[in-house]
Amino acid sequence: MAHASRSLHGDHVFAARHPRSLAVSGRTDAFDRPRALARRRPCSSEGDAEIDELRARAGAHGNAAIDECLAGRIGRRELLRYLAAIGVGGLALPRAALARSAQAGQSTQRGQAGATIRVAALTPTGAVDPVRLSDPAGIGIVCQSAEYLIDDDGDTLTLRPSLAVSWQSDADGRTWTFRLRDGVRFHDGRALDAADVVATFDRLTDPAVGSAGLSVLKGVLSKGGARRADRLTVVFHLDAPNGNFPYYVSSDNFNAAIVPADYRGDFEKRSTGTGPFRLERFTPMVGASFVRNHDYWGGAVLPERVEFRFYADQQSQLLALRGGDADLMVDFTPLNARSMLQDRQFRVSRVRSSAHRQLHMRCDRGPFADARVRRALALSIDRGAIVDGFFLGRASAGADHPFAPVFPSTPPASPQRGQRIDEARRLLAEAGFPNGFSSTLTTETYMELPDYAVLLQSAARSIGIDLRLRVESQAAYYGTAAFGQSDWLDAPVGLTDYGHRGVPNIFLEAPLTSNGAWNAAHFRDGGYDKLVKSYAAALQLADQRRIASQIVDRLQRETPVIIGYFYDGLALSRRSLQGFAFTAISQIWLAHASFS
Repeated sequence: MAHASRSLHGDHVFAARHPRSLAVSGRTDAFDRPRALARRRPCSSEGDAEIDELRARAGAHGNAAIDECLAGRIGRRELLRYLAAIGVGGLALPRAALARSAQAGQSTQRGQAGATIRVAALTPTGAVDPVRLSDPAGIGIVCQSAEYLIDDDGDTLTLRPSLAVSWQSDADGRTWTFRLRDGVRFHDGRALDAADVVATFDRLTDPAVGSAGLSVLKGVLSKGGARRADRLTVVFHLDAPNGNFPYYVSSDNFNAAIVPADYRGDFEKRSTGTGPFRLERFTPMVGASFVRNHDYWGGAVLPERVEFRFYADQQSQLLALRGGDADLMVDFTPLNARSMLQDRQFRVSRVRSSAHRQLHMRCDRGPFADARVRRALALSIDRGAIVDGFFLGRASAGADHPFAPVFPSTPPASPQRGQRIDEARRLLAEAGFPNGFSSTLTTETYMELPDYAVLLQSAARSIGIDLRLRVESQAAYYGTAAFGQSDWLDAPVGLTDYGHRGVPNIFLEAPLTSNGAWNAAHFRDGGYDKLVKSYAAALQLADQRRIASQIVDRLQRETPVIIGYFYDGLALSRRSLQGFAFTAISQIWLAHASFS
């Protein structure tokens, strides 16, 4: 939720640039990339001098993670992500001993400047405003002209400096200090000041404003918690210790785009960011156009124009690309684009992701109040068929907890869940439903969700549960979800899209803690709440993994939600388009895009 960032895509629910080191076209092309290449590789002991230099700057927590890496318990990619999260970012990390650069696969070819890049996007479900943003189309539009303190790299999932050049916590992770980049100006010529950052986060955390980001920051940062120390320094005083706080103020939290202190919610009318493109025109239901920002702090911007054209659904987007009316689209189900995946006119790029779908079941009333019933439905699903059928292998099976394979803190030996029909029927009978029962599954029209709902309906039928389907538009499904007033929050069974986040904190908190803003399952478990609080406060990666194992055990026993798979972020582009970057939460970065 949504896109739960939304992504929910939130509440759809969760680098020094340039060069920007997000997933770059040409690097992740590759539906034929051997899966073995993605397996974890331990750190090498080569480059001892470089490691010593890194140790000198990494602090106690960073050195513990380096030891974990050298011992082979975590991979180089995980180490880089962890070091970036605790503020050991922007370093010249030892190449031989640690990891390949996020830019290793970037094409060195550069086309001519001055192109117009056309993006086929879904029609935004509401006004495009960073503060209230909650859908994929709006996310892609905002990041053309507005930027974040930190960028979460789209492929390595490593934090990179953007408007902030450094960040550091105190010993317990409760106070975080960010240093801003000097020389950055908004499109109207005003210099970026720490006061703009403070105002941005006061706006997001003020309950009276109705920010979609409020549910992300709830319990983490309250209004007044961000304070200006000087022109280029912001200090965040958190509600509780949080070892992953930088992700909450990064591009992972797409509502956290930095806008001027006097921003009035008029993003569609005037260009209010610091980014590589200035908004030229926004036409509801039609599209948006941007022009090059010649004064961009990050260096030369290649395209002269960027045009977003709005379409009603994924099939219309694909047709626009095939018909020559668009150059790029992100977020699609491979099954729906099978013919284009084999067409040499197009290139498919991919990034690893924690994006997934959550099937919530009401734990407080009806048949699903019994955990045995919830586990029975979970055991009726053929997860491998989903991965291969919908995503053609570009996904990984989930096991009903939000610790995706991409997270460094994911327990290395998490129990998996296969399809076990006989056990599912036995659990139903033990719960008092030997002949099954009927209920209604509500979901949204987005990507593969309607098809997934049909598959779930069939799986449920195999164990005697009759799930009637109710498929709504995204606008109807979420309604005013950011404010906790949407019908999906009350549905007995609901299927919701949760977009990518760089850390699992938001997935653990908003949909599953007792007072979580997206707790559609109405799951109440004090023991779980305590575990999540401990996880959030943990600064050591080993401690995060230990607590994560306990969380996994508890969620699999209770099964308030079913997480059947995590899917890769995908982009489909003309083969001649190069240099663009994207993330798995629909952000598209085009400052270096060109045609060969």
